[in-house]
Amino acid sequence: MENHHEAHVPTEQSSPPQDARLSRAHADEERTTGPEAAAGQGSQAFDRVTPDQRFRPPDRIRKRSEYKTIYDKGQRIPSSHFVLFVMRNTLGRPRLGITVTKRVGVAVRRNRAKRLLREIFRRHKSELAHVDIVVNGRPSLPGAMFRELEAEFLARLRPFRRRSA
Repeated sequence: MENHHEAHVPTEQSSPPQDARLSRAHADEERTTGPEAAAGQGSQAFDRVTPDQRFRPPDRIRKRSEYKTIYDKGQRIPSSHFVLFVMRNTLGRPRLGITVTKRVGVAVRRNRAKRLLREIFRRHKSELAHVDIVVNGRPSLPGAMFRELEAEFLARLRPFRRRSA
């Protein structure tokens, strides 16, 4: 008896279909192969951070009690993108604390704001007197240009900069 449920399948395989998106002549046309590939675009010069320029744990204000003391006894300096609270310390170095609330935006925007402020502090901490600085970010902070924030930060801290000998 003949089995009618099986289909006739040839043993010969057909060639794989050609990719309809790209013809073989144009595939990987722009990509170079091997280690001789050129580096990506962008600035080749980079800003090296020396060990004394890093933002290390001793440069941070961490404890709630320290924040509270600075808020209560420090000088309040308002600005368009942030509010600074500054108080002299006896630690022999400047320190930074940052508070950025949800009014500034979602976590990505808050983190960008904190990164910008830390970078400004890191670049200029050697110019600052021995002070504790708490920065309260305003909603416009994450959208501001770095140079604008840097100028604003330094202008507000002018009375707290080291005197040149």
